[in-house]
Order: sequence, then C-alpha cells, then structure tokens
Amino acid sequence: MEKTFSQWKKQCLNKLDLSKKGSVDEDIAHVVSLLNSCEEYFTTSSCSGRVILIDGAPQSSHVLKQNCVWLFVSHQKCRSEDLMCGLARSSGDAVFKFEPFVLHVQCRRLDDAQLMHSVSINSGFRNSGLTVSKTGKIITAVRSTHGLEVPLSHEGKLLVEHEYIHFLTQIANQKMEENLRRIHRFYQNLQSALTTEKLQKLQIPNPPISQAPQDTRLETERREEEGEEEQKEEKKKTSVYKRRRKREQGATSSLG
Repeated sequence: MEKTFSQWKKQCLNKLDLSKKGSVDEDIAHVVSLLNSCEEYFTTSSCSGRVILIDGAPQSSHVLKQNCVWLFVSHQKCRSEDLMCGLARSSGDAVFKFEPFVLHVQCRRLDDAQLMHSVSINSGFRNSGLTVSKTGKIITAVRSTHGLEVPLSHEGKLLVEHEYIHFLTQIANQKMEENLRRIHRFYQNLQSALTTEKLQKLQIPNPPISQAPQDTRLETERREEEGEEEQKEEKKKTSVYKRRRKREQGATSSLG
C-alpha cells in the first residue's frame, strides 16, 4: 500500500492539468500546495468556486457541461452587465450557477482521511465525505451546500427582468464572499491539525516506569511522617488530660 500510494501521487502530480482553465485557481493555490507537500496527501482535483452562465440545448432535462456553451465564467465576483452580455448570446436554455469550493484529496491511510474530513466539517464544508475504492484509493471530498442554480432563458428568450439579474448577481457575490471565508478557515484549521499531528508523532515518551517506585516511596515516607506527628500530638493531649485529672482528684481529697 505504501509504495502504491507514492506511485499514485507521483503519477497524479506529474500529469497535465486537463481542466478548462488548465491551472490551479489562485484563491486555493496555497491550500493545494500545503496538501501536496505532505507525505499523507495529494490533491486530485479542485475548484476555488465560480459563477457560470451556460447555454444548454432546449428540451434537455438537465444541463450537461460537455454538451453546452459556456456564455460566462468567473472565479471571482461578477457584475450583472457580464451576465446580460452572456444572455444576449443565448440560443437555448441558459442557466446561471454558483458552484462553491470543491477539493478532492487522496489520503495515504484511513486515519489521514478522517483527519481531513474532520477539518472540512469544522470549517463549514458540511457536505464533505470520504470513499474507499476497490483498488484501495482513499479519497476525501471537501464540499459545501451553499450553491445556486437558476434558469434564466428558454429557447433564447429571457424569462426574467433585468432587475432580477442584478439581484441574482448580488446573491451570487455574497455566496462567493462566504465561500472565500470558508476556504480561509479551512486552510487555518488544516495547518493547525497537521501541526498537532506532527507534534504528537514527535512527542517525548513518558518517564520510565522505574521512577514510579521512587515516587511511591517518597509519598509513603511523607505519610509516615505525618502519622508520627499526629501520634505525638495525641500523646501531648493525653498527658495534659491526666495531669488535670490528678489535680482535680487531689483537690477533692483535701476538701474531704
């Protein structure tokens, strides 16, 4: 398994980026770099989050990205003017979407995957999960649920007013801002978790067991000393009581 994971990692990191953009998104470059620098992880795919306007064929039950025209795409906040320009080129069923940050990470061991999953959930990516393939690949998917998908035209005809396009743009930009905050939180939590994990592996071992009898002996001696002091105190009290009784008895005899 150890050798196989190393081979998978080398093969994945050396292959060409086949995404539409062809490179890692700027807003998550530091996250990808951190994971790929760890022996326990490497990233297989990622997207920092984006707003897209795609034009699908009319009468299609769902929009397939490979069978549609991309009218507009941005990994940053967008403007309503950008959407209107894209919609002007629509000849089918245009759909506006906000897709949040997504990251797929292959992990060396199941414990590593569980750590990644915990960091993801605590950072706000509550749709995250992990899978184990028949070949032994352990993949953690970092995902959230705050996406957005709205149809805007049918057969090239706009279905909404311009005011609604402007409102939709504001909603998408708010989601993008929240998306970036979660990415930042994920990066901080990931750094902290990885640091803690390394410290635990390098932790100084517990004191030798041979020291335990010495500690027990010291404790026993201390208790014995306390016991002796208590006995002395009791003897003093008894002696004082006896002398007092004798004086009282002597005084009674003289009166008789």
